[in-house]
Amino acid sequence: MPADFFITNRKSTQGWQYGVMKVTKLEHATLVLELDGKTLIVDPGFYTRPMDGYQNVVAVVVTHNHDDHVHESQIDRILADNPDALILGTQDVALRLATREVSAVQHGDFHQIGPFSLEFFGSMHIEIHRSIPLIQNCGVFINNTLFYPGDNYVTPDRRVKYLACPASAPWLKIGDVMDYLADVKPENCFPTHNIHLSDWGNQLNNGRIQAVTEEFGGKFAFHLPGDSFELDANLEGAR
Repeated sequence: MPADFFITNRKSTQGWQYGVMKVTKLEHATLVLELDGKTLIVDPGFYTRPMDGYQNVVAVVVTHNHDDHVHESQIDRILADNPDALILGTQDVALRLATREVSAVQHGDFHQIGPFSLEFFGSMHIEIHRSIPLIQNCGVFINNTLFYPGDNYVTPDRRVKYLACPASAPWLKIGDVMDYLADVKPENCFPTHNIHLSDWGNQLNNGRIQAVTEEFGGKFAFHLPGDSFELDANLEGAR
């Protein structure tokens, strides 16, 4: 299976207390997370509705430099309402957004921003085709509870309570996704990165994702763009 597999030292989290986190899945790969009155946005790309009106955004995480995960117009909309929001992304992303302040991240990095802890995993995007240059990709583990790999099958070094699982892409084969789920064995799984799928396509790929998730005792949920759900972001509960 084409995958990065990394082991990283877990950083000390003594004294942190997390509560209930609201997650909203938007179009394609964009996630909005809200906790303790603060907001984190992940991968605001050009397939997603205009990101206007979001308040109290403390950070924007960009897993890699493809338009469906980051677009200047979306970043500028977010910054217009939240000028102090931090942007974190790979070095490729930092170069692309050079006129804005970006903190470059790589595998093993850790950031605590407001109520959100962010750990980064992985190094490169899955190959689309040998003729297309590879770019950097860093998955993100949020509050030790929700893991989103970006465009890779990177497996973190601990149990995953919630996995945002890629469901469709030019680089994706559903058999590889099934192998990835068998490796990660998430307690909960929901598909993302799925703008390319029709209703029938969602049924087909979601069925495969659901089957493997449930085979290993996990729970599956499918969320339409704009759907929100709550998860327990308590660190002890994610171990």
